[in-house]
Amino acid sequence: MECIDVFCHFLPRKYIAAAQEAADKPLTMFERAQQIPAMVDLPARLEILEEFPGYRQIISLSSPPTEMLSSQNAVELTQLANDELAGVVHAGGDRICGFVAALPLNDIAASIQETRRAIDELGAVGVQLFTSVLGRPLDHPDFLPLFDLMAEFDLPLLLHPTRPMNVPDYPDEKFSKYDLWWAIGWPYETTLALIRLAFSGILERLPGLKVIAHHVGGYLPMLAGRLGPGMELLGTRNPPGMEQYVTTPLQEPILRACQRFYADTASFGSQAALECGRAFFGGERLLFATDMPFDPGGGPDYIRSTLAAIDSMALSETERRAILVENAKCLFQLNDQ
Repeated sequence: MECIDVFCHFLPRKYIAAAQEAADKPLTMFERAQQIPAMVDLPARLEILEEFPGYRQIISLSSPPTEMLSSQNAVELTQLANDELAGVVHAGGDRICGFVAALPLNDIAASIQETRRAIDELGAVGVQLFTSVLGRPLDHPDFLPLFDLMAEFDLPLLLHPTRPMNVPDYPDEKFSKYDLWWAIGWPYETTLALIRLAFSGILERLPGLKVIAHHVGGYLPMLAGRLGPGMELLGTRNPPGMEQYVTTPLQEPILRACQRFYADTASFGSQAALECGRAFFGGERLLFATDMPFDPGGGPDYIRSTLAAIDSMALSETERRAILVENAKCLFQLNDQ
């Protein structure tokens, strides 16, 4: 069956070289990513994709964000990355149907300029945001012009988590243990960013805004009770004098606001996670994605397991096709492909 993978990653070699030269600190996860052949070599990737007839990809950079690689060189790194990703789309034939642009989010003015360039000149079909920008939340007013611009373009923002190992699990430790900064921390960062954005009222202000959250929206699908009846008690849990911490411009219930986001199916093959995501967002707001090639097999495993999980779900053929391809065609404006 036809399907479009909306959240998978690629690192162009020229970008890797420039990032390594400009990096302010060691790039442990970045180093690991570039050891995956399908991450850096287009022919190796296309060879894997031959196993999956009807399968196409929208590519984006893997973490870390360019501003975490080098705050001083983020703009130049981002421009190079987007130029290279556009070249991969051109060289990938019908298998690579678009790319999502990177942004130097420590420089909002440059991000606006690069968004326009990437979409208007390079053909980007969206932009990638990370859940925080050097410690700043996405609901900070400085980022509003970017959301305004993407609403104007009517193209999606893809939300990727960011949280390094040096964010410890407990205050008396130096580093997070057992990869929990990734396994638990990344879904937490996604959930936190989404709920903060919802409380900011951004989706009421820009009702057509399209935000696609990676990894089935983090923990959001499991929080329907807390965000529903639980949030009817908003503010009552805090001591007097703390009203500024619960004041929100949001008019509708927070649960309804959170259900206006979109999510992808990158769940490492977990059908239970997908069932929960579908129950929360609905099939009309769920898009097929795999996180390729971050799997033990270096590319095909999560494609295979995610397709199998979706195939096992009790979906109508209309809903199945919506998740696999039609939602992506609509949001990324790919209806002519």
